[in-house]
Amino acid sequence: MYKKQLTVQKILCIAAIIVSAMVFLYALGIMTDLYDALYDTMRNPRNVYSTDVEGSIVYYNMQEFNRMFLKYSIGMILLAVLLFITNTHVRRKYYIGNYVATGLFAIASVAIAVFGHIYIEIFKGQFLQVDFAALKEHAELWGTLYTESTFWFDLHYFVFALLIIVAALLVANAIWKSRLMKEEQQLLHGDYPVERGVQA
Repeated sequence: MYKKQLTVQKILCIAAIIVSAMVFLYALGIMTDLYDALYDTMRNPRNVYSTDVEGSIVYYNMQEFNRMFLKYSIGMILLAVLLFITNTHVRRKYYIGNYVATGLFAIASVAIAVFGHIYIEIFKGQFLQVDFAALKEHAELWGTLYTESTFWFDLHYFVFALLIIVAALLVANAIWKSRLMKEEQQLLHGDYPVERGVQA
């Protein structure tokens, strides 16, 4: 049973690194379409409210959030690395550091998912208020991107779902590990419950 559990915990720690990197890449890419479609509509950098397309201010509104989101995503990668620094991926017995690393990753995963979801939905709503007729005219005139797609906003459901799933599995794995360690201690001390019909 320990061998199986060790395999699972290693896979989950690797998955934590991968999904944290996905969150980072998502933070890098979330404003790609907004930049390509809306940045050029604001022709006066000293007055972002002066625009060819009503509603394009959403591009600037998102920038502070995006900077914070990017920093948090880097933090997620560091917490995933902490799992490896504490040898959570290979350790046969967990110590306090392993439980702390697992707990921090799980808490941070929920926090960044809630934070991201709330603000991304707000900015999605702002994006849908863009004057798309004016945006289309601007794109045809200046050769810039025209899009009404909310793909980058909607992608957060997939990315955050994966993050939460991996975090939940890491916690479940820690509980499983704790039970196995307890059973092993009971066996070593000879006080493990004897099955019926089996002589001690």
